[in-house]
Amino acid sequence: MGRRSRQRTNAPQRAPTPTPTPLPPALAAPPTTPARRSRRDAAPQAPWGTFPLVELCALLGIVLGVWGFIVHNGVLITGAAFLGSVAGLEVAIREHLGGYRSHTFVLAGLCAVLTLTVLAFANAGRTAMLAGAAAVLVVGVVGFRQLFKRRSGGVGMRVR
Repeated sequence: MGRRSRQRTNAPQRAPTPTPTPLPPALAAPPTTPARRSRRDAAPQAPWGTFPLVELCALLGIVLGVWGFIVHNGVLITGAAFLGSVAGLEVAIREHLGGYRSHTFVLAGLCAVLTLTVLAFANAGRTAMLAGAAAVLVVGVVGFRQLFKRRSGGVGMRVR
């Protein structure tokens, strides 16, 4: 038999511990907050679910870019730039419209570049192109900032 198995007859008896009385609700500890969701969980989900479409577009853009530089083909390099831009813009639009992260200047810059493209095809002068793109950029920044504030619940900017 081990030491612990022997009963002690002369050991002092401990007094029973009183049961604690419950505190009134005003003095009780505040409820614990649930564990914070990760930033990735808070991001808006893609409309096509978990299929990695953006990642595949970016990968295809990288492959086309490398292939274009190897064979010196400008069409492949342009396609790579287009696919990479589309992948990045899709994420920027989804996050901005979801109120997750502000991409105001990216989206306003896209509108300004599209304006420059339209004015260039319309054979507008350089001054008209610059003025038009600058006006669209300013209006876009103000508009996209207000849109993000509405979607995010009043927050003007969210950074990591």
